Amino acid sequence: MGRMIGIDLGTTNCCIAVLQDGDAQVINSRQGERTMPSVVAFSDEGTEIVGTTAQRQAVTNPNRTIFGVKRLIGRKFGDEEIETWSEHVPYEICAAPNGDAWVRTRDGDYSPQEISAVILQEIKAIAEDFLGEEIGEAVITVPAYFNDSQRQATKDAGTIAGLRVKNIVNEPTAAALGYGIDKNRDQTLAIFDLGGGTFDITILKTEGGVFEVLATHGDTFLGGDDFDRLLIEYLLDQFEGECGEDISDDPVALQRLKESAETAKRELSSTSTTSINLPFIATGPDGPLHLRVDVLERTKVERLCEQLIDRLEAPCKQALADAGIVASDLDQVLLVGGMTRMPAVQAKVEEIFGKITAKDVNPDEIVAVGAATQCAIMTGEVQDVVLLDVTPHSLGVRVTEGRMSRVIEKNTTIPTSEKKLFATTRDQQDHVEISVYQGEDELVDNNSYLGRFVLGDLPQAAAGKVNVEVTFLMDADGVLNVKAREVTTGREASVKIAPSSGLSKDEVRNLSNRRRKAS
Repeated sequence: MGRMIGIDLGTTNCCIAVLQDGDAQVINSRQGERTMPSVVAFSDEGTEIVGTTAQRQAVTNPNRTIFGVKRLIGRKFGDEEIETWSEHVPYEICAAPNGDAWVRTRDGDYSPQEISAVILQEIKAIAEDFLGEEIGEAVITVPAYFNDSQRQATKDAGTIAGLRVKNIVNEPTAAALGYGIDKNRDQTLAIFDLGGGTFDITILKTEGGVFEVLATHGDTFLGGDDFDRLLIEYLLDQFEGECGEDISDDPVALQRLKESAETAKRELSSTSTTSINLPFIATGPDGPLHLRVDVLERTKVERLCEQLIDRLEAPCKQALADAGIVASDLDQVLLVGGMTRMPAVQAKVEEIFGKITAKDVNPDEIVAVGAATQCAIMTGEVQDVVLLDVTPHSLGVRVTEGRMSRVIEKNTTIPTSEKKLFATTRDQQDHVEISVYQGEDELVDNNSYLGRFVLGDLPQAAAGKVNVEVTFLMDADGVLNVKAREVTTGREASVKIAPSSGLSKDEVRNLSNRRRKAS
């Protein structure tokens, strides 16, 4: 079966942890770093390069260096967010035959699951080298606001990499586990998780070893990459204004700008000014051109990112409302994710919640530590701890006029079972079609379609006279079973809705076999 490890598969960086002798231990990358960049590149020879090595060669190989793939996983090519993201990355994003967002290089088209699997396979090898034993199982964390398709796609990535993914845990929940497992006190926490690509806010209560998620909210397209993008756009405008050259379509220049923007952003977390110097970034009529900003002030970057920072407030307020508490009820606010090092973000969090944030947490490692803790809970190494999570999105069925009638509301603790009664809408109606959706919009077409089934042979009667009871049962793994029963006759029909990542079981199996043979 092999050892089980905890993995924080972040948009920008990933982190690995394992529980040894009751203590969570972060496993260093091959370069001795506590985190590893979530970057995959393909060399001229077609060799896969992962992590820091891939990141280092990105400037000379921008079209075949893939970063931020977590933003694509489980998403459709036509999504507005994907279209925006594709405008700001040097590699090509294309549509798969089923409409999913994939990555295209001259080496071929790759699903986000396969790119993620390359990272996970490297993580598996690093952990095996460190522990001196086989790694067979993993707990992988995901943003709390990921939907079913994104969660299943993450599981499939693990399968392709040769891992049995025993559990998918929400990143903020994992952070709370990592923080609170050794705290012998009851408390109500807000976990504010702003990483490289996503933002989550979770309200969670710990009591007597029970970790109960009260509410979660977030934005799966708000993170450090967006802060970088605004700074890059500012630098592009500055360069064009000074030199008269537009370099926004030059992938090499864009990659150099991205690296400089990331470095400047990190430096401005601890200093008030920094500088950017990129010689020979382009060539004009009179020769080489250089991009130079002698003084870049923290306040300037904060003004550039003001709208992004303001977007953090609404999900926090909604999570508090959904949890039925006010900010003063919180005992602690935990900051998770590298972007929470930005002073303006910290100030915004303190403004929203009215309290100083906890400083005894490493925002880059705490999620992986929590994932390792969940491993120990599942294996019995840690006992007397219970994790009660929630479904982040509402679940319901299509009704008249294309509306969605919710059966399970968002932030419902799982496992759960809910029932709702519906009536026929036509005279002599002999069947009903139950179409299941996930989302918060009143109109089903703006939500995610999950599946359908038909209940037939209904009694012949006038509209509204035949009642059908629909039951939604969601287990702790997020698998949804839907059953419909005609009340008078007891006739039933049901369907098991297992989330789909866009890849079929055969495709996942074939990719897994191919990667196993290649390694």
